[in-house]
Amino acid sequence: MPASVITPPEPGAPPAGAGARPDAAAVSRVVAELQKRFGNRAVTSLAVREQHAHTTTWLPVQPPDVVVYPQGTEEVVEIVRLCATERMPVIAFGVGTSLEGHLNAPFGGVSIDMSQMKAVVAVHAEDLDVVVQPGITRKELNEYLRDTGLFFPIDPGADATIGGMAATRASGTNAVRYGTMKDNVLALKVVSPQGEVIKAGSRAKKSSAGYDLTRLFVGSEGTLGVITEITLRLSGIPEAISGGICSFPTVKAACDAVILTIQCGLPVARIELLDEVQIRGINAYSKLSLPETPLLLFEFHGTEAGVKEQAERFGEFAAECGGTGFRFSTDPEERSKLWQARHDVYWASLGLRPGAKGVASDVCVPISRLAECLAETKEDIERSGLVAPIAGHVGDGNFHVMPLVMMDDPAEIEKTEAFMHRLVERAMRMEGTCTGEHGVGSGKMKYLKAEHGEPALAMMRLLKRSIDPDDIMNPGKIVAV
Repeated sequence: MPASVITPPEPGAPPAGAGARPDAAAVSRVVAELQKRFGNRAVTSLAVREQHAHTTTWLPVQPPDVVVYPQGTEEVVEIVRLCATERMPVIAFGVGTSLEGHLNAPFGGVSIDMSQMKAVVAVHAEDLDVVVQPGITRKELNEYLRDTGLFFPIDPGADATIGGMAATRASGTNAVRYGTMKDNVLALKVVSPQGEVIKAGSRAKKSSAGYDLTRLFVGSEGTLGVITEITLRLSGIPEAISGGICSFPTVKAACDAVILTIQCGLPVARIELLDEVQIRGINAYSKLSLPETPLLLFEFHGTEAGVKEQAERFGEFAAECGGTGFRFSTDPEERSKLWQARHDVYWASLGLRPGAKGVASDVCVPISRLAECLAETKEDIERSGLVAPIAGHVGDGNFHVMPLVMMDDPAEIEKTEAFMHRLVERAMRMEGTCTGEHGVGSGKMKYLKAEHGEPALAMMRLLKRSIDPDDIMNPGKIVAV
Protein backbone atom coordinates (compact mmCIF):
# COMPACT_ATOMS: atom_id res chain seq x y z
CA MET A 1 0.00 0.00 0.00
CA PRO A 2 1.74 3.22 -1.12
CA ALA A 3 2.16 5.79 1.62
CA SER A 4 0.57 8.48 -0.54
CA VAL A 5 -2.77 6.65 -0.61
CA ILE A 6 -3.47 7.21 3.08
CA THR A 7 -3.84 10.64 4.58
CA PRO A 8 -3.04 10.59 8.32
CA PRO A 9 -5.94 11.72 10.53
CA GLU A 10 -5.62 15.08 12.23
CA PRO A 11 -6.54 14.64 15.91
CA GLY A 12 -9.45 16.86 16.92
CA ALA A 13 -10.39 17.98 13.41
CA PRO A 14 -14.10 17.47 12.53
CA PRO A 15 -14.50 14.98 9.70
CA ALA A 16 -14.86 16.70 6.35
CA GLY A 17 -18.39 16.59 4.97
CA ALA A 18 -20.01 15.51 8.23
CA GLY A 19 -23.24 16.96 9.62
CA ALA A 20 -23.86 20.41 11.05
CA ARG A 21 -24.64 21.55 14.59
CA PRO A 22 -28.34 22.43 15.10
CA ASP A 23 -29.03 26.10 15.84
CA ALA A 24 -29.37 27.23 19.44
CA ALA A 25 -33.15 27.57 19.23
CA ALA A 26 -33.53 23.94 18.07
CA VAL A 27 -31.27 22.73 20.85
CA SER A 28 -33.26 24.65 23.44
CA ARG A 29 -36.56 23.22 22.16
CA VAL A 30 -35.28 19.64 22.26
CA VAL A 31 -33.68 19.98 25.70
CA ALA A 32 -36.81 21.62 27.15
CA GLU A 33 -39.07 18.92 25.72
CA LEU A 34 -36.81 16.12 27.00
CA GLN A 35 -36.68 17.64 30.49
CA LYS A 36 -40.47 18.02 30.48
CA ARG A 37 -40.96 14.40 29.43
CA PHE A 38 -38.15 12.66 31.36
CA GLY A 39 -37.61 14.96 34.35
CA ASN A 40 -34.36 14.20 36.16
CA ARG A 41 -33.57 11.51 33.56
CA ALA A 42 -32.65 14.33 31.15
CA VAL A 43 -29.41 15.86 32.43
CA THR A 44 -27.58 18.94 31.18
CA SER A 45 -24.81 19.37 33.76
CA LEU A 46 -21.39 19.81 32.14
CA ALA A 47 -19.76 17.09 34.24
CA VAL A 48 -22.29 14.47 33.12
CA ARG A 49 -22.16 15.61 29.49
CA GLU A 50 -18.35 15.45 29.43
CA GLN A 51 -18.41 12.02 31.03
CA HIS A 52 -20.55 10.87 28.11
CA ALA A 53 -18.02 12.07 25.56
CA HIS A 54 -14.82 11.02 27.28
CA THR A 55 -12.30 9.36 25.04
CA THR A 56 -9.21 7.28 25.69
CA THR A 57 -7.65 8.55 22.47
CA TRP A 58 -6.03 11.95 22.05
CA LEU A 59 -9.17 13.28 20.39
CA PRO A 60 -10.59 16.17 22.42
CA VAL A 61 -13.78 15.68 24.42
CA GLN A 62 -16.82 16.94 22.49
CA PRO A 63 -19.84 16.71 24.84
CA PRO A 64 -23.51 16.41 23.82
CA ASP A 65 -26.08 19.03 24.75
CA VAL A 66 -28.08 16.69 27.00
CA VAL A 67 -27.91 13.12 28.33
CA VAL A 68 -31.14 11.10 28.56
CA TYR A 69 -31.69 7.78 30.38
CA PRO A 70 -34.51 5.79 28.72
CA GLN A 71 -36.02 2.69 30.34
CA GLY A 72 -37.40 0.89 27.30
CA THR A 73 -37.66 0.79 23.51
CA GLU A 74 -40.72 3.05 23.41
CA GLU A 75 -38.88 5.79 25.28
CA VAL A 76 -35.99 5.52 22.81
CA VAL A 77 -38.57 5.91 20.02
CA GLU A 78 -39.85 9.10 21.68
CA ILE A 79 -36.35 10.55 21.98
CA VAL A 80 -35.39 9.73 18.39
CA ARG A 81 -38.64 11.08 16.92
CA LEU A 82 -38.17 14.34 18.79
CA CYS A 83 -34.58 14.61 17.58
CA ALA A 84 -35.62 13.80 14.00
CA THR A 85 -38.03 16.75 13.92
CA GLU A 86 -35.19 19.14 14.75
CA ARG A 87 -32.39 17.23 12.95
CA MET A 88 -30.68 16.83 16.32
CA PRO A 89 -27.78 14.32 16.53
CA VAL A 90 -28.32 11.11 18.53
CA ILE A 91 -25.39 9.26 20.12
CA ALA A 92 -26.02 5.94 21.90
CA PHE A 93 -23.91 5.36 25.04
CA GLY A 94 -23.14 2.09 26.87
CA VAL A 95 -20.39 2.36 29.49
CA GLY A 96 -17.88 4.37 27.49
CA THR A 97 -15.15 1.82 26.72
CA SER A 98 -14.84 2.64 23.00
CA LEU A 99 -11.40 3.73 21.82
CA GLU A 100 -11.77 5.72 18.59
CA GLY A 101 -13.92 8.70 19.59
CA HIS A 102 -17.21 6.85 18.97
CA LEU A 103 -18.97 8.69 21.81
CA ASN A 104 -17.95 12.23 20.96
CA ALA A 105 -20.65 14.68 19.86
CA PRO A 106 -18.79 16.94 17.38
CA PHE A 107 -22.10 18.61 16.44
CA GLY A 108 -23.77 18.47 19.84
CA GLY A 109 -26.94 16.48 20.25
CA VAL A 110 -28.53 13.96 22.60
CA SER A 111 -26.59 11.16 24.29
CA ILE A 112 -28.89 8.21 24.99
CA ASP A 113 -27.46 6.42 28.02
CA MET A 114 -28.61 2.77 28.11
CA SER A 115 -27.66 2.08 31.73
CA GLN A 116 -31.33 1.79 32.80
CA MET A 117 -32.09 -0.73 30.06
CA LYS A 118 -30.33 -3.87 31.29
CA ALA A 119 -33.06 -6.48 31.60
CA VAL A 120 -32.68 -10.10 30.55
CA VAL A 121 -35.87 -10.39 28.50
CA ALA A 122 -35.82 -14.17 27.98
CA VAL A 123 -33.47 -17.14 28.33
CA HIS A 124 -34.06 -20.07 25.98
CA ALA A 125 -31.62 -22.57 27.45
CA GLU A 126 -32.86 -25.41 25.25
CA ASP A 127 -32.08 -23.34 22.15
CA LEU A 128 -28.84 -21.84 23.50
CA ASP A 129 -29.92 -18.20 23.12
CA VAL A 130 -30.86 -15.23 25.26
CA VAL A 131 -32.69 -11.94 24.62
CA VAL A 132 -31.35 -8.88 26.47
CA GLN A 133 -31.62 -5.12 26.58
CA PRO A 134 -28.50 -3.23 25.47
CA GLY A 135 -27.38 -1.81 28.81
CA ILE A 136 -26.52 -5.12 30.48
CA THR A 137 -22.78 -5.78 30.62
CA ARG A 138 -21.17 -9.06 29.64
CA LYS A 139 -20.20 -9.85 33.26
CA GLU A 140 -23.72 -9.13 34.50
CA LEU A 141 -25.13 -11.38 31.78
CA ASN A 142 -22.81 -14.27 32.59
CA GLU A 143 -23.58 -13.94 36.28
CA TYR A 144 -27.29 -14.18 35.43
CA LEU A 145 -26.69 -17.24 33.23
CA ARG A 146 -24.38 -19.07 35.63
CA ASP A 147 -26.96 -21.58 36.92
CA THR A 148 -28.12 -22.51 33.41
CA GLY A 149 -24.81 -24.12 32.46
CA LEU A 150 -24.46 -21.61 29.61
CA PHE A 151 -22.35 -18.52 29.07
CA PHE A 152 -21.83 -15.71 26.58
CA PRO A 153 -18.24 -16.16 25.38
CA ILE A 154 -17.27 -12.85 23.79
CA ASP A 155 -14.75 -11.12 26.07
CA PRO A 156 -13.29 -7.81 24.86
CA GLY A 157 -11.50 -7.29 28.18
CA ALA A 158 -13.51 -4.35 29.43
CA ASP A 159 -16.87 -5.05 31.06
CA ALA A 160 -18.63 -3.51 28.09
CA THR A 161 -22.39 -3.42 27.51
CA ILE A 162 -23.88 -5.93 25.10
CA GLY A 163 -25.40 -3.10 23.06
CA GLY A 164 -22.04 -1.38 22.72
CA MET A 165 -20.35 -4.64 21.83
CA ALA A 166 -22.91 -5.25 19.07
CA ALA A 167 -22.63 -1.69 17.78
CA THR A 168 -18.84 -1.88 17.51
CA ARG A 169 -18.65 -5.53 16.38
CA ALA A 170 -16.47 -6.36 19.38
CA SER A 171 -14.42 -9.51 19.72
CA GLY A 172 -11.56 -10.03 22.21
CA THR A 173 -9.72 -12.90 23.80
CA ASN A 174 -12.13 -15.75 22.98
CA ALA A 175 -12.69 -14.85 19.33
CA VAL A 176 -10.28 -17.47 17.99
CA ARG A 177 -12.71 -20.20 19.17
CA TYR A 178 -16.11 -18.55 19.53
CA GLY A 179 -15.98 -15.85 16.85
CA THR A 180 -16.84 -12.16 17.18
CA MET A 181 -20.10 -10.34 17.84
CA LYS A 182 -21.14 -10.75 14.21
CA ASP A 183 -21.08 -14.52 14.73
CA ASN A 184 -23.01 -14.43 18.01
CA VAL A 185 -25.82 -11.94 17.40
CA LEU A 186 -28.89 -13.70 16.03
CA ALA A 187 -31.37 -10.82 16.00
CA LEU A 188 -31.76 -7.16 16.91
CA LYS A 189 -34.43 -4.61 17.67
CA VAL A 190 -33.30 -1.21 16.37
CA VAL A 191 -34.88 2.25 16.46
CA SER A 192 -34.36 3.83 13.04
CA PRO A 193 -33.47 7.51 12.45
CA GLN A 194 -37.18 8.09 11.73
CA GLY A 195 -38.22 6.59 15.07
CA GLU A 196 -39.52 3.30 13.66
CA VAL A 197 -38.78 -0.02 15.37
CA ILE A 198 -36.91 -2.39 13.04
CA LYS A 199 -36.70 -6.11 13.80
CA ALA A 200 -33.66 -7.66 12.17
CA GLY A 201 -33.12 -11.42 12.22
CA SER A 202 -34.85 -14.07 14.35
CA ARG A 203 -34.05 -16.77 16.89
CA ALA A 204 -33.53 -19.30 14.11
CA LYS A 205 -29.88 -20.30 13.81
CA LYS A 206 -29.88 -19.60 10.07
CA SER A 207 -31.98 -17.85 7.46
CA SER A 208 -31.85 -16.97 3.78
CA ALA A 209 -34.81 -14.58 3.91
CA GLY A 210 -33.87 -11.21 2.46
CA TYR A 211 -30.95 -8.91 3.17
CA ASP A 212 -29.00 -9.60 6.35
CA LEU A 213 -29.97 -6.49 8.28
CA THR A 214 -28.60 -7.97 11.50
CA ARG A 215 -25.08 -8.00 10.11
CA LEU A 216 -25.60 -4.49 8.72
CA PHE A 217 -26.41 -3.06 12.14
CA VAL A 218 -23.73 -5.06 13.99
CA GLY A 219 -20.62 -2.90 13.68
CA SER A 220 -22.45 0.20 12.42
CA GLU A 221 -21.33 2.11 15.54
CA GLY A 222 -24.70 3.77 16.08
CA THR A 223 -24.63 5.49 12.68
CA LEU A 224 -27.72 3.68 11.32
CA GLY A 225 -29.93 3.36 14.39
CA VAL A 226 -30.13 2.76 18.14
CA ILE A 227 -30.04 -0.89 19.26
CA THR A 228 -32.62 -1.57 21.99
CA GLU A 229 -32.73 -5.38 22.13
CA ILE A 230 -30.28 -8.13 21.21
CA THR A 231 -30.74 -11.88 20.77
CA LEU A 232 -27.46 -13.67 21.43
CA ARG A 233 -26.12 -17.13 20.73
CA LEU A 234 -24.90 -18.86 23.92
CA SER A 235 -22.38 -21.65 24.52
CA GLY A 236 -22.17 -24.41 27.09
CA ILE A 237 -19.79 -23.82 29.98
CA PRO A 238 -16.85 -26.17 29.30
CA GLU A 239 -16.46 -29.24 31.46
CA ALA A 240 -12.79 -28.34 31.93
CA ILE A 241 -10.48 -25.44 31.11
CA SER A 242 -6.71 -25.58 31.03
CA GLY A 243 -4.70 -22.39 30.87
CA GLY A 244 -1.06 -21.55 31.04
CA ILE A 245 1.92 -19.52 29.89
CA CYS A 246 5.11 -19.89 27.91
CA SER A 247 7.95 -17.40 27.42
CA PHE A 248 9.84 -16.82 24.17
CA PRO A 249 13.13 -15.14 23.22
CA THR A 250 11.48 -12.87 20.64
CA VAL A 251 8.07 -11.72 19.51
CA LYS A 252 8.67 -13.51 16.20
CA ALA A 253 9.30 -16.82 17.98
CA ALA A 254 6.06 -16.43 19.94
CA CYS A 255 4.14 -15.67 16.74
CA ASP A 256 5.67 -18.68 15.01
CA ALA A 257 4.31 -20.85 17.83
CA VAL A 258 0.86 -19.32 17.39
CA ILE A 259 0.90 -19.87 13.62
CA LEU A 260 1.98 -23.49 14.08
CA THR A 261 -0.75 -24.06 16.66
CA ILE A 262 -3.51 -22.64 14.45
CA GLN A 263 -2.32 -24.27 11.24
CA CYS A 264 -2.16 -27.69 12.91
CA GLY A 265 -5.80 -27.36 13.96
CA LEU A 266 -5.27 -27.36 17.71
CA PRO A 267 -8.60 -26.01 19.10
CA VAL A 268 -7.21 -23.20 21.24
CA ALA A 269 -9.89 -21.05 22.94
CA ARG A 270 -7.67 -18.07 23.80
CA ILE A 271 -4.08 -17.30 22.93
CA GLU A 272 -2.68 -13.89 23.84
CA LEU A 273 0.71 -12.28 23.24
CA LEU A 274 2.32 -9.84 25.66
CA ASP A 275 5.68 -8.35 24.66
CA GLU A 276 8.51 -7.78 27.12
CA VAL A 277 7.53 -4.13 27.69
CA GLN A 278 3.98 -5.11 28.53
CA ILE A 279 5.20 -7.86 30.87
CA ARG A 280 7.31 -5.34 32.74
CA GLY A 281 4.23 -3.21 33.31
CA ILE A 282 2.10 -6.19 34.35
CA ASN A 283 4.67 -7.42 36.85
CA ALA A 284 4.69 -4.04 38.57
CA TYR A 285 0.93 -3.45 38.45
CA SER A 286 -0.35 -6.96 39.20
CA LYS A 287 2.48 -7.96 41.57
CA LEU A 288 3.63 -10.87 39.39
CA SER A 289 7.12 -12.16 38.67
CA LEU A 290 6.87 -13.31 35.07
CA PRO A 291 10.08 -13.46 32.98
CA GLU A 292 10.37 -10.12 31.18
CA THR A 293 10.46 -11.60 27.69
CA PRO A 294 7.61 -12.03 25.16
CA LEU A 295 4.97 -14.34 26.62
CA LEU A 296 2.00 -16.33 25.32
CA LEU A 297 -1.00 -16.81 27.59
CA PHE A 298 -3.28 -19.61 26.36
CA GLU A 299 -6.43 -21.50 27.24
CA PHE A 300 -8.17 -24.69 26.03
CA HIS A 301 -11.82 -25.64 26.63
CA GLY A 302 -13.24 -29.17 26.60
CA THR A 303 -13.12 -32.39 28.62
CA GLU A 304 -10.60 -33.08 31.40
CA ALA A 305 -8.62 -35.43 29.17
CA GLY A 306 -8.98 -33.25 26.09
CA VAL A 307 -7.67 -30.01 27.57
CA LYS A 308 -4.73 -31.79 29.17
CA GLU A 309 -3.77 -33.38 25.85
CA GLN A 310 -4.20 -30.11 23.96
CA ALA A 311 -2.09 -28.14 26.42
CA GLU A 312 0.68 -30.72 26.26
CA ARG A 313 0.59 -30.68 22.47
CA PHE A 314 0.85 -26.89 22.52
CA GLY A 315 3.88 -27.21 24.79
CA GLU A 316 5.56 -29.31 22.09
CA PHE A 317 4.85 -26.65 19.45
CA ALA A 318 6.15 -23.94 21.77
CA ALA A 319 9.39 -25.85 22.43
CA GLU A 320 9.97 -26.19 18.67
CA CYS A 321 9.85 -22.39 18.44
CA GLY A 322 12.20 -21.73 21.36
CA GLY A 323 9.59 -21.46 24.12
CA THR A 324 10.68 -21.90 27.73
CA GLY A 325 9.02 -22.02 31.14
CA PHE A 326 5.92 -23.73 29.73
CA ARG A 327 3.34 -24.56 32.37
CA PHE A 328 -0.41 -25.05 32.48
CA SER A 329 -3.07 -25.57 35.11
CA THR A 330 -6.79 -26.32 35.41
CA ASP A 331 -6.97 -24.46 38.75
CA PRO A 332 -9.58 -21.67 38.30
CA GLU A 333 -7.94 -19.32 40.82
CA GLU A 334 -4.52 -19.48 39.16
CA ARG A 335 -6.02 -18.98 35.69
CA SER A 336 -8.19 -16.08 36.84
CA LYS A 337 -5.20 -14.24 38.29
CA LEU A 338 -3.32 -14.44 34.99
CA TRP A 339 -6.31 -13.39 32.87
CA GLN A 340 -7.13 -10.51 35.18
CA ALA A 341 -3.56 -9.30 34.70
CA ARG A 342 -4.10 -9.54 30.94
CA HIS A 343 -7.31 -7.51 31.18
CA ASP A 344 -5.53 -4.86 33.27
CA VAL A 345 -2.91 -4.11 30.61
CA TYR A 346 -4.18 -0.57 30.00
CA TRP A 347 -3.64 0.45 33.62
CA ALA A 348 -0.43 -1.55 33.86
CA SER A 349 0.93 0.22 30.80
CA LEU A 350 0.32 3.68 32.24
CA GLY A 351 2.65 2.82 35.11
CA LEU A 352 5.53 2.40 32.67
CA ARG A 353 5.63 6.15 32.10
CA PRO A 354 3.87 8.15 34.83
CA GLY A 355 2.21 11.29 33.53
CA ALA A 356 1.90 10.02 29.96
CA LYS A 357 -1.36 9.33 28.16
CA GLY A 358 -1.87 5.88 26.64
CA VAL A 359 -3.02 6.08 23.03
CA ALA A 360 -4.30 2.64 22.07
CA SER A 361 -4.60 1.41 18.49
CA ASP A 362 -5.11 -1.98 16.90
CA VAL A 363 -4.61 -3.63 13.52
CA CYS A 364 -5.23 -7.15 12.22
CA VAL A 365 -3.42 -9.14 9.54
CA PRO A 366 -3.69 -12.65 8.07
CA ILE A 367 -2.13 -14.97 10.60
CA SER A 368 0.62 -16.01 8.16
CA ARG A 369 1.84 -12.38 8.17
CA LEU A 370 1.56 -11.86 11.93
CA ALA A 371 5.20 -12.56 12.84
CA GLU A 372 6.45 -10.27 10.08
CA CYS A 373 4.06 -7.45 10.99
CA LEU A 374 4.88 -7.60 14.69
CA ALA A 375 8.64 -7.79 14.09
CA GLU A 376 8.53 -4.72 11.83
CA THR A 377 6.36 -2.89 14.37
CA LYS A 378 8.82 -3.64 17.18
CA GLU A 379 11.68 -2.32 15.04
CA ASP A 380 9.68 0.81 14.24
CA ILE A 381 8.99 1.44 17.94
CA GLU A 382 12.67 1.12 18.74
CA ARG A 383 13.74 3.45 15.91
CA SER A 384 11.12 5.99 16.96
CA GLY A 385 12.27 5.99 20.58
CA LEU A 386 8.75 5.34 21.85
CA VAL A 387 7.55 3.48 24.92
CA ALA A 388 4.80 1.39 23.33
CA PRO A 389 3.78 -1.96 24.89
CA ILE A 390 2.13 -4.57 22.68
CA ALA A 391 -0.63 -7.02 23.56
CA GLY A 392 -2.59 -9.07 21.09
CA HIS A 393 -5.31 -11.60 20.37
CA VAL A 394 -2.79 -13.28 18.14
CA GLY A 395 -4.85 -16.40 17.46
CA ASP A 396 -6.71 -14.35 14.85
CA GLY A 397 -3.89 -12.02 13.81
CA ASN A 398 -5.04 -9.03 15.88
CA PHE A 399 -2.71 -6.97 18.08
CA HIS A 400 -2.78 -3.72 20.03
CA VAL A 401 -0.07 -1.10 20.46
CA MET A 402 -0.30 1.65 23.07
CA PRO A 403 2.32 4.41 22.80
CA LEU A 404 2.68 6.37 26.03
CA VAL A 405 2.74 10.04 25.07
CA MET A 406 3.48 13.23 26.97
CA MET A 407 0.65 15.37 25.64
CA ASP A 408 2.44 18.65 26.41
CA ASP A 409 5.23 17.75 23.96
CA PRO A 410 4.21 18.62 20.36
CA ALA A 411 7.26 16.89 18.89
CA GLU A 412 6.42 13.67 20.70
CA ILE A 413 2.80 13.86 19.57
CA GLU A 414 3.94 14.32 15.97
CA LYS A 415 6.33 11.39 16.26
CA THR A 416 3.60 9.17 17.68
CA GLU A 417 1.11 10.19 14.98
CA ALA A 418 3.66 9.23 12.32
CA PHE A 419 4.23 5.86 13.99
CA MET A 420 0.48 5.12 14.20
CA HIS A 421 0.14 6.01 10.53
CA ARG A 422 2.93 3.59 9.60
CA LEU A 423 1.32 0.90 11.73
CA VAL A 424 -1.87 1.08 9.66
CA GLU A 425 0.05 1.25 6.38
CA ARG A 426 2.02 -1.82 7.39
CA ALA A 427 -1.10 -3.84 8.22
CA MET A 428 -2.80 -2.94 4.95
CA ARG A 429 0.35 -3.64 2.96
CA MET A 430 0.13 -7.15 4.44
CA GLU A 431 -3.53 -7.47 3.33
CA GLY A 432 -4.86 -6.67 6.78
CA THR A 433 -7.14 -4.02 8.23
CA CYS A 434 -6.73 -0.68 10.02
CA THR A 435 -8.72 -2.03 12.96
CA GLY A 436 -9.50 -5.58 14.06
CA GLU A 437 -11.88 -4.69 16.89
CA HIS A 438 -11.56 -1.09 18.11
CA GLY A 439 -13.71 0.17 15.25
CA VAL A 440 -13.52 3.29 13.10
CA GLY A 441 -15.31 6.00 15.09
CA SER A 442 -13.88 9.32 14.03
CA GLY A 443 -10.26 8.33 14.68
CA LYS A 444 -9.78 6.01 11.69
CA MET A 445 -12.23 7.38 9.13
CA LYS A 446 -9.51 8.53 6.77
CA TYR A 447 -8.14 5.02 6.42
CA LEU A 448 -11.29 3.47 4.96
CA LYS A 449 -10.75 4.62 1.38
CA ALA A 450 -7.28 3.07 1.30
CA GLU A 451 -8.57 -0.15 2.83
CA HIS A 452 -11.80 -0.64 0.89
CA GLY A 453 -11.45 1.51 -2.23
CA GLU A 454 -13.65 4.38 -3.39
CA PRO A 455 -16.47 2.24 -4.87
CA ALA A 456 -16.99 0.42 -1.57
CA LEU A 457 -16.77 3.65 0.41
CA ALA A 458 -19.31 5.24 -1.93
CA MET A 459 -21.67 2.33 -1.25
CA MET A 460 -21.25 2.85 2.49
CA ARG A 461 -22.15 6.54 2.04
CA LEU A 462 -25.16 5.56 -0.02
CA LEU A 463 -26.37 3.18 2.69
CA LYS A 464 -25.90 5.85 5.35
CA ARG A 465 -27.75 8.51 3.31
CA SER A 466 -30.57 6.11 2.44
CA ILE A 467 -31.18 5.00 6.01
CA ASP A 468 -30.30 8.29 7.75
CA PRO A 469 -30.80 11.10 5.18
CA ASP A 470 -30.53 13.87 7.79
CA ASP A 471 -27.33 12.38 9.28
CA ILE A 472 -28.58 12.47 12.87
CA MET A 473 -27.29 9.06 13.95
CA ASN A 474 -23.83 9.49 15.50
CA PRO A 475 -22.69 11.91 12.76
CA GLY A 476 -19.01 12.26 11.97
CA LYS A 477 -18.28 8.55 12.48
CA ILE A 478 -17.24 5.85 9.96
CA VAL A 479 -18.22 7.78 6.80
CA ALA A 480 -18.66 11.47 6.10
CA VAL A 481 -21.87 12.19 4.17
